[in-house]
Order: sequence, then C-alpha cells, then structure tokens
Amino acid sequence: MAAAAPWDKEAAAWSEEAARLVWGGAVPLQVHLHDADVTALPPPPPFLTLGPRIGYFPLLVSTIKAHFSSSLPPGVDTVWFEYKGLPLKWYIPIGVLFDLLCADPERPWNLTVHFRGYPADILSPCEGEDSVKWNYNNSLKEAAFIITGNSKNVMNMSQADQLAMWESVRKGDLDSYMNISTKLKLGPFEEDFLVRTSSLEPRQGSDEPESPGSVKPCRVPVRLYVRRVQQDLEYLEDAIPVSDWESVSYINRPFEIRKEGGRSYIALEHALETLLPEFFSSKPAARAADPEPAATTPDSEPKDSDTSPSTHHDEKPPPASPQETDVAKKTKLKLVRVQGIELDMDIPFLWVANNLKNPERFLHVCVYVSA
Repeated sequence: MAAAAPWDKEAAAWSEEAARLVWGGAVPLQVHLHDADVTALPPPPPFLTLGPRIGYFPLLVSTIKAHFSSSLPPGVDTVWFEYKGLPLKWYIPIGVLFDLLCADPERPWNLTVHFRGYPADILSPCEGEDSVKWNYNNSLKEAAFIITGNSKNVMNMSQADQLAMWESVRKGDLDSYMNISTKLKLGPFEEDFLVRTSSLEPRQGSDEPESPGSVKPCRVPVRLYVRRVQQDLEYLEDAIPVSDWESVSYINRPFEIRKEGGRSYIALEHALETLLPEFFSSKPAARAADPEPAATTPDSEPKDSDTSPSTHHDEKPPPASPQETDVAKKTKLKLVRVQGIELDMDIPFLWVANNLKNPERFLHVCVYVSA
C-alpha cells in the first residue's frame, strides 16, 4: 500500500483537531429554578454548569436536580427547560438551540428549569436518558440511510457496541466513539466517493456488491433550522426573541452532490441555495419536516422522511407560486452558524460536513433570514 501523501496526513490531522474542538465545545449555562417550584426560603441560587454542545438537556437533569433538591416540591414529574418563555425541544442538541435562539450569544445562557407542568402540547414526551438515546439511535440510522442507501450497518451493530457508542456520546469521549464509529463506514465524504459505487436509488432488500465504475452521488445528512428576523434589522442583538416554534422552520433534507465536468467542489453558499430554494430561489422544495423526533422503531428502517426509499429525489419540484417567488426575492441571508461558528459562504461544503457534524452524523445548520 502506497504511503499517504504529506497533504493527506495534514488533512487528517486537521480533521482530528476539528473533531476534538467540536466534542469539547460547551455552552456556559446559568439555570434558575422556576418560582412555582420553589418551596423553601430563601430561594436557591442559580446553578452554573457547562452544557456540552453535542449533548442534550435531559442528560443534565440529575446534576441540576441535585442542586435544587432542598427546594423542590414532593412528587415526580418530567423536567423541562425554558428560555424567555419558550419551552426548549429536548431532542435538539444544546449547541444548536443556543446558536438558534441567541442571536447575540448570551454567556452564560440564562435558562429556567421546571420540575412541574410539562407542556405536552408543545414538547413531545420525554422519558429522560432513554428517550434521548432512542432519538440518537434513530437519527444515526437515518443518517446511515442517507449516506449508504440503507441503515443495516447501524442495525447490525452488536449490543455491546451500541451501548459503548451511546456511552461515548453521553460522556463526550471522542476516542471511544472513534474506535466504534469507524466500523460503520459512514465517511468521511471525499471527492472519489462520488464515483465509487452504485446508482442513485438503492435496490431495496439487495445485498449485492455495487458494480464497478457506476456512479453514486455523495449524499450528506443535513438538518436546517431557519429563523426569520425583522426585515429592517441592523444588528442581530436587536432581533426579537423566538416566542414559539411556529416561527422556526425545521428542515430535514439530504444534500446531494453529483460530479459534473470533472469537478465536485461546492461552496456553502451554493449548498444553502440548493437546500433552501424556498428562501433563495423561485423553486420551492419539499415541505419542511415537522420538528419532532424521527418516527421510527428500533428495528426498522427510517420511514416517512425525505430519505425513505419511496422518495423520488430526481423529481423536479413544481413551479413556484407568485407568493413563493416574491418571498424568495425579498429574503436576505443574515447569518449562518454551525457549531457556534459564523461561517463564510465561500467555505467548501464538504469540509463543513466532514468536520462540523454531530455524533449522529447530521450536519446541523442554523440560518437567520430577514423576510
């Protein structure tokens, strides 16, 4: 086997460093107990902690509950968090919520924790760590389906590997995660990946090897969170806070790269225009997914999503209505954040996808638009 070129080694070193920065990223939190849950005087002081960017709020509950235990009412209820009156979706990573809801990064991030009155009309049910683990595993299967055409590599993992992978995510242990996740063969995305394997749509139920020389596009799992701000907004810190989730578009959409003219380089700007045509062009895309966890079972392929086998990715979208065209013309991109970084639009999209993705292999992108 030929030795790796120096630039290959340098690129690998940069990727490893980027992964360590992503996994080590955290949001400083100042958590206040809601007044209705205070049963002792004086009220307890707020709790200061670090929320891992790739982590989830339910995983912090045991530590936070211990701090407030002497002030809590008796009984048990589902714990939930709120920011400026907005209940926080427990299945969205902490870092993504921070990037989306804090136009001007607030440090520490002041949150309110509730131990009663779970808003079941707004938030989906949460059974603590078990729900987070279930959501993570389903997202990983969905990402595998997008990348490879099926999720068998995830579903066929041994119970020991599944448990070890989840524990690595829960504890933020990158080394342990890398030892297990490499078995899944879900990346990195490379230019030669575009010409390595089969045709666009996988043959369902087929485990036959891919025919040599055939072409498969590179498909990247992407989750976009589009927040609209005032059209005349000059400074992001003056943006009106998000008061309800209806004002945020949650879009679960794979990005497909085909090799054209011998070139596969694509900038983030073009990727966003392709992923969000309803905001940046006159061609609407598929309806945005509902912001709820993937409706899959532990032993099934992902269903009812943009990545299901029944989805025809080659179909052309219907012509835009005059209203949609008008919205696209008036939309102005204000900010793009990934992992807390305000990205330049000229950055290579595949670099972003490889180096700034979350452990479940989705690239989470927060987009601010004025419209």
